[in-house]
Amino acid sequence: MKRSVLLGLFVTASLMASSSFAAGEPATQCDLNLQTINNMKGQLASKPELSQMAEASVSKAQELKDQGKTEDCVAETQRTILDLRKSTGTNN
Repeated sequence: MKRSVLLGLFVTASLMASSSFAAGEPATQCDLNLQTINNMKGQLASKPELSQMAEASVSKAQELKDQGKTEDCVAETQRTILDLRKSTGTNN
């Protein structure tokens, strides 16, 4: 329970910081979203299907980023973060 609360606080802080520091910087936003997904993986240990979905999304987003399609990377990672939050019941 304590880990979930701490993770939720960290995710919230990451998202708040991302909007403050990454406004207008899609590459930075993509990196922050990838880090947020990686941080959420701790909650996914008991749900292998979500963990696999997160891994696939991270791989796809990283490919998009490497191709210079940072806005697509941001869209992919934001969609994944929302899906993971819905599935885990995390609303921060």
